[in-house]
Amino acid sequence: MKTFIFALAFAASFSAFAQNSDDYSEKKNNSKVYYTKGGNASLLSFAQVTRDGEEVSSIPRFTMFVNIGTNANVDLGNHLGLFAGLNLTNIGMITEETIVGTVKTDVFKYKQRVYALGVPVGIKIGDLRKFYVYGGAEAAYAINFKQKTFINGEKVDKFNEWFSNRSNPFMPAVFAGFQTKQGFGLKVQYYLTDFLNPDFSENGVKPYANTESKIFFVTLGYNFGKK
Repeated sequence: MKTFIFALAFAASFSAFAQNSDDYSEKKNNSKVYYTKGGNASLLSFAQVTRDGEEVSSIPRFTMFVNIGTNANVDLGNHLGLFAGLNLTNIGMITEETIVGTVKTDVFKYKQRVYALGVPVGIKIGDLRKFYVYGGAEAAYAINFKQKTFINGEKVDKFNEWFSNRSNPFMPAVFAGFQTKQGFGLKVQYYLTDFLNPDFSENGVKPYANTESKIFFVTLGYNFGKK
């Protein structure tokens, strides 16, 4: 059932971006700088997490909301272009740990995410009217952190914090992708710093100490429009 929902959501995302691309192609824009809807559509995030050198089980995280953005584009010809933008991205991870006690064994699941405000800058290469690849870097800042805790499948805690130090506030990333004439596109983005802040301390305790947490995501439909 979850697989079906993921597929349906990705299909809906693709359809929306394809329609946006078609609408844009009907417009005439003679200015050198033009603006398009961009940002990230539905995201499928993956995490690689270790604690004290031991791997922590992670679960792919899917989200549709809220991932929005816009881009300013400059095409230097039919085969080369530059862009910069502003994105709001919902990015995070899901981890699961089994804690063996003297009486019973408990399964802890943590769902952690941030809303990050990012500024991507990149380059487009190829036939900008048909098919091209692009790549670049993004400087993002986490503005809201949320965590849900489950024990043996039951939610026991939930909170969110604005401008929290639980995650690394500054989240630089690199990305690459491709775009087709039909509006279909795929993008992969990798964050260069740990998602969780190992130096965060609460009541003298560092819950994320000795924890490495790297995240990347895949998204369909990153539209620049066409001239």
